[in-house]
Amino acid sequence: MRKELPKVYEPQEVESRIYETWEKNGCFKGHRDRSRKPFTIVMPPPNVTGQLHMGHAMDSTLQDILIRFKRMQGYAALWVPGTDHAGIATQIKVEEELRTKEGLTRYDLGREKFLERVWDWKRQYGGRIVQQQKKLGASCDWDRARFTMDEGCSKAVRETFCELYEKGLIYKGSRIINWCPHCVTALSDAEVEYQDKPGSFWHIRYPIAGEEGRYVIVATTRPETMLGDTGVAVHPDDERYKDIVGKKCILPLVGREMPIVADDYVDMEFGTGCVKMTPAHDPNDFEVGLRHNLETIRVLDDNGKVVEGYGKYSGMDRYEARKAIVADLEEQGYLVKVEPHQHNVGTCYRCHNDVEPIISAQWFVKMKPLAEAAIKVVEDGEVKFVPDRFAKTYLNWMENVHDWCISRQLWWGHQIPVWYCADCGHMTVSRTDPTECEACHSKNIERDPDVLDTWFSSALWPFSTLGWPEKTEDLDYFYPTDVLVTGYDIIFFWVARMIFSACEQTKKPPFHTVFIHGLVRDDKGRKMSKSLGNGIDPLEIAEKYGADALRFNLITGNSPGNDMRFYTERCEAMRNFANKIWNASRFLMMNLTIDKCELPEKLELEDKWILSKLNRAIREITENMDRYELGVAAQKIYDFIWDDYCDWYIELTKTRLQGEDEDSKVRAQQVLCHVLTQMLKLLHPFMPFITEEIWQALPHEDGVAEGGFLMLQSWPVAREALDFPEEEKAMELIMDLIRAVRTRRSEMNVPPSKKARLTVATAEEDTFRLGEAFLKKLAYASEVDFVPVGTAPEAGSVTVVTHAAQASMPMAELVDLEKEKARMEKELKKNSAELQKLETKLQNPGFVNKAPEHVVKAEQERAVQLRALVAKLEEQLQGM
Repeated sequence: MRKELPKVYEPQEVESRIYETWEKNGCFKGHRDRSRKPFTIVMPPPNVTGQLHMGHAMDSTLQDILIRFKRMQGYAALWVPGTDHAGIATQIKVEEELRTKEGLTRYDLGREKFLERVWDWKRQYGGRIVQQQKKLGASCDWDRARFTMDEGCSKAVRETFCELYEKGLIYKGSRIINWCPHCVTALSDAEVEYQDKPGSFWHIRYPIAGEEGRYVIVATTRPETMLGDTGVAVHPDDERYKDIVGKKCILPLVGREMPIVADDYVDMEFGTGCVKMTPAHDPNDFEVGLRHNLETIRVLDDNGKVVEGYGKYSGMDRYEARKAIVADLEEQGYLVKVEPHQHNVGTCYRCHNDVEPIISAQWFVKMKPLAEAAIKVVEDGEVKFVPDRFAKTYLNWMENVHDWCISRQLWWGHQIPVWYCADCGHMTVSRTDPTECEACHSKNIERDPDVLDTWFSSALWPFSTLGWPEKTEDLDYFYPTDVLVTGYDIIFFWVARMIFSACEQTKKPPFHTVFIHGLVRDDKGRKMSKSLGNGIDPLEIAEKYGADALRFNLITGNSPGNDMRFYTERCEAMRNFANKIWNASRFLMMNLTIDKCELPEKLELEDKWILSKLNRAIREITENMDRYELGVAAQKIYDFIWDDYCDWYIELTKTRLQGEDEDSKVRAQQVLCHVLTQMLKLLHPFMPFITEEIWQALPHEDGVAEGGFLMLQSWPVAREALDFPEEEKAMELIMDLIRAVRTRRSEMNVPPSKKARLTVATAEEDTFRLGEAFLKKLAYASEVDFVPVGTAPEAGSVTVVTHAAQASMPMAELVDLEKEKARMEKELKKNSAELQKLETKLQNPGFVNKAPEHVVKAEQERAVQLRALVAKLEEQLQGM
């Protein structure tokens, strides 16, 4: 028994029920099937702290469209979901909760107890984003869900660290790193965001030791770090300072004597040509310091405060110390002048506080050897970026990459698998927790307290989620994965790291395509953010308009790599689209007497037209899906459903459905039903819920996949036997005339109930005779007469012109002829101006010779049509 569709579509009731049914029936499962090609996507794991925002909704929708499309194309499709432990973000959240609710810090609890709290927090909130993704229709294999700190992923992290260490690609060293005093941890270069900020250049006198009254002037943007100066550098070719190289100068306020050295790093033209050297707080000074054996003195602690031993400055915050130092320099006569200076300041990508470059012992990954393979796979086209302009962004970063600082001074994360021996100082790096030092066998060993950068584990995501380092069947079948869908904002953080990690650990690139999307911005083009208060909750939108409407809004007008603006009111238009499909389906079902949906042998003109249009839609939608132009594909399916099927074909078949000819009635139902089922398949990846609900109510052709779920059916394939170019063209001529008549009647406010005789002058009489019934029904003609081309319209009639016909209606008594004449003169003027502009363009050799041939041809054809239209309008006016 077929189910009847309710009068009104209620997405809130339908969506959760449909999703539950899919899940219960295992529709999302990825099955290894050697007879089919696999297609794998790994989900960029959202933070376990996360709540679904519009960016996630976009990301999730794009991936779901691709996986549903490939599943229907017959691939063994697998979409692996998961979440990321998100080191800093999660730890900060739990610390904040501890502080506000219990007045405690993590140190009050100790590492073990604090981590218990984080795991509790993860259990409580970690599944929240999963539930939200399900609301949007994400067809992931949830049984395969992974977490970056689950047992398997942790094993992969350990294996990678140990393997890279054994190859000499991971090392511990004291280097200048980016330090966030607020998050109290090291950051990698990719985690620093640069902002232009107003600052100052302070010019300071440094007296030369033993030469009364002589000094050098240095300029600095960070006077608070001068406490750690251990030298002054000048350029070796700078004549001004040749005689002082090798001498010493005295550090103001501190009194420390330090050498003046010559180094090519100094720019003679910039400032005074003298540069203070603070090797512990500047990466360039650090390098100069190594070359000249300068002392390295760190003067700021992990919280950005001045360390002990500097009198009144000790314990001061770095910016408080800056004020005090500048005031003292001025008072003691060392400050020469202060100039305003705009400069680029590094800020933490998490908390947006200024980052401090400091010297610190950290763990690093040697990037140069790893970057080589990662550059090669992109240059050779093994990994493609869509759009390909992002390959340049990626390559540029990889070619200039610095060693990656991977240690973080946090507790939440993958603790570094290194143990230090208190007796002999040896470092034991191990895949399992050792009980003694591997060198001297002392039991007195302690583990490195730091954890690894969050991105270290997510870099392994495409293969760790499939079981690596074990040789699992999943890894063998589903890896390498196919497409990575992600935003352009994490190309360096994540995409680059996955590519070099996969090339190193698995000797294969992790995926063949990186599909980059832009950001979702608000309707004014601003980034959605908490501070602006302009974030839109996708779940609220889904609740109000339905997840299908939200998904379709996010995808239409979306083009790879470009940001998109989100207009809430467009969700209303998409809900209207859903209602249009629902009402069309209900109309069909109310008129349905067949119980099997197959095409009839005999087809009418309008049947051939819609089947031919459907064929073209299938080809174009599939081509665009294959090219990742999902927004274009969505627009094409929208246009086909709304215009061709609902507005035209249903109207064209109503006479047959309501007529006496049983055979014709059945054939109309069969074509209506066939086209609707194909249409639902094409729309399914974009709007999965409503399409599945309607599908379940329809009769189907033979060959319906097991379980009868739309999401498991075969993707439509264009059939040459259903291409009808001639009939399609003929039907379009008839439709053009119907549109023209209806438009003219509407302009003159003539109600449909007032029918009029239609006289058609055309060279294509045979074609228009085929559409006589449609002209009567849809152009409200009481009768249709055909006359030869050139026959003058009857006096007092109103005429419409298409490029294949001229039709007149004796409507003088219904309209004001003078008004009609004025309207036609206006139309003539507009079309003549357009024709003149086009002819000027076509007479321009610059356009004709340089524009692509198909563009020139299209413009020439348009000019021919416009000339015919202008001539007919002139003729009509003359007749009036």
